[in-house]
Amino acid sequence: MKVVLIVIDKVSSEAIISLIKNYENRLKNYCSFELNTIIVPKNVRNKSIDEQKREEGKLIQSHLKETDFVVLLDENGKELSSIEFSKYLETISFSNKRIVFVIGGPYGFSDEIKKQYPNHLSLSKMTFSHEMVRVIFMEQLYRSFTILKGQKYHHS
Repeated sequence: MKVVLIVIDKVSSEAIISLIKNYENRLKNYCSFELNTIIVPKNVRNKSIDEQKREEGKLIQSHLKETDFVVLLDENGKELSSIEFSKYLETISFSNKRIVFVIGGPYGFSDEIKKQYPNHLSLSKMTFSHEMVRVIFMEQLYRSFTILKGQKYHHS
């Protein structure tokens, strides 16, 4: 199984970069994992919020394949426990070669992207920085694989 995480803009914190690399290395034991960072041109940030979301949506779509199973990580998405997420991951992995999770830009996703890709998950009702969301999601992805393998990382 190939798991892709698409994110908007680079991380500047060395501490967060270190955590991301840690989970990238851990995930290699369970799947083919790829982190794709989309750099949004500076002139896009001068546009209205709706225009920014549309431009980011176009950039996101340029990284997707027609056969991808796409999940948007969205604050209004469905919340799952770690065990529920591991079962969800197991279910969608049976019929999909490439599963793509997407973290949108600072204002989220455009309505067009939300309609085109109806699978939405939320990591929490709390708000996190986009940099932290990467780490939190990658940790949960790693946790899911350890749950599926019956390993001791997750204590339930």
